[in-house]
Amino acid sequence: MNNRQKKARIGVIGAGFWCTANNLPVLKGRNDVELSALARLGQSELQLLQHKFGFSFITEDYRELLASVELDGVIIASPHHLHAEHALAALAKNLHVLIEKPMATSLVDALAICEAAKAANRQILVPYGWNFQPYFAKAREWLLAGRIGTLRHISAQMATPIEDLMSGGSLAEASGELFQPSSATWAHKDSGGYGWGQLVHLLGGLVYLTDMVPAMVYAKLGYSKIGTDLYNALTLTLVGGETAAISGSASLPAGSPFQIDIRLFGTRGVLLLDTERERLVVRSNDGSVEEFAIADGAGAYTCITPVERFVDICLGRTVENAGHAMTGLQAVRIVEAMHLSHQTNLPVTIGVDQ
Repeated sequence: MNNRQKKARIGVIGAGFWCTANNLPVLKGRNDVELSALARLGQSELQLLQHKFGFSFITEDYRELLASVELDGVIIASPHHLHAEHALAALAKNLHVLIEKPMATSLVDALAICEAAKAANRQILVPYGWNFQPYFAKAREWLLAGRIGTLRHISAQMATPIEDLMSGGSLAEASGELFQPSSATWAHKDSGGYGWGQLVHLLGGLVYLTDMVPAMVYAKLGYSKIGTDLYNALTLTLVGGETAAISGSASLPAGSPFQIDIRLFGTRGVLLLDTERERLVVRSNDGSVEEFAIADGAGAYTCITPVERFVDICLGRTVENAGHAMTGLQAVRIVEAMHLSHQTNLPVTIGVDQ
């Protein structure tokens, strides 16, 4: 009888700034993970990462990785515009897939990923860090329990100190990391900018909390000197007739904490969730107030739990996936419509079954 602990055999496609600063250290720190294979460009970078993290197999060609190594799951951490190509190839091998946000940069590709995952009976996990925090889980629990009644309106904003990076510059906070963020990801004219790079966090969080399905988007954007969006102002109508006002900004001062401020208005009360002030509270129409204690510092962004949850999924454990495929799909649906609305100066109707 073999009593050896089963290990999740993980492959990685793309390993730049974020993956090497967050995902790989999390995986290396677990005793139930085998870092089986890595694909990224650059032989010297591959060898550096093989030495540092102990990958068994390295290659510059992701197709060789998928054809050569037995895996349970793959992490896609390539530039945004390559996510769909790499995720679909992994799903074709019947693998669970963690896709760094955004899931894709077009609705057509996001739908194809969802369909491929369903056909393969495999899970997609988009690692929106806040979704996996206890206070997000509590907020969803309260909403499902009807604490604010029927949802009528959403007011939500996100802000990040990331303007320099999205304008083609650098990220000061990354100066000590193994690799620096690439302009091919963050400042790409078609797949970079705030919508694809940051606002999807807020949108994925709203989908997790409310299961919202967008029906119409009207948006205005503000741009950097190189043409990437830095400011997002959206008005949404949801399929049930609910309304939403959503804002995104890249220009917090350097070193500022990220801002996520969500206010959900229902027929019985309002839910307030603010990561900067570390506040989660329900105020009911009957005058009652309930707060959920958020520990000091717990509102700050962290993305350890999503990676650990992905390992659990690869090992067949039953765990909540707070970054499931719908959170990725609806975020892509909204951001694509946002860009089209700004370009045409018209509201964009979203076909739910596209």
